[in-house]
Amino acid sequence: MREADNIQQVAELNPDYMGFILWEGSKRYCATIPEVPESVAKVGVFVDASEDEISHAINKFKLTAVQLHGQEPPALCRALQGQAQIIKAFHVGTSFDFDSLVDYTPYCDFFLFDTKGALPGGNGTCFDWTLLHDYPYDIPIFISGGIGMEEVSKIHELRNSHLPVHAIDVNSKFEQAAAVKDVTMLAAFKEKSML
Repeated sequence: MREADNIQQVAELNPDYMGFILWEGSKRYCATIPEVPESVAKVGVFVDASEDEISHAINKFKLTAVQLHGQEPPALCRALQGQAQIIKAFHVGTSFDFDSLVDYTPYCDFFLFDTKGALPGGNGTCFDWTLLHDYPYDIPIFISGGIGMEEVSKIHELRNSHLPVHAIDVNSKFEQAAAVKDVTMLAAFKEKSML
């Protein structure tokens, strides 16, 4: 999200979270964050930023959560604890080693699983969600990666599974342009996925 009018329109749909890309390498980068209703959690998305940079953004923009989309080590997650919720993203290819998450478990509020691709995020494709059936932790998860209307039935299956799915992270499939969301499509997705 980046445009103030679009943010207000999306906020009227009462999403739990709204993301703001604070990584300059993204076409969705935003240098500042417009006002967001207090009922919506503001998430700053970072890629391999320093602790100082992230802490500064948390304070400046009053972020509820940070989404770490790079190769951030567990020590950074530990250092950020208490400043905001920590959402650590991991990229899933044709397989995934869940043992690689064990050192992060004491320091993260959520894990996010996204599709492995050329970019740290925003690749516009889904990974095979059945790989998550082996997820061994209690830490709640976000599902991300090219999610669109065609995934609604799979979302219902996930909600009926043993997985601690906390949120569905949607982006590119609901854009009219980079960082501009199609509010009508989002409203339809919310209605169908919440049935």
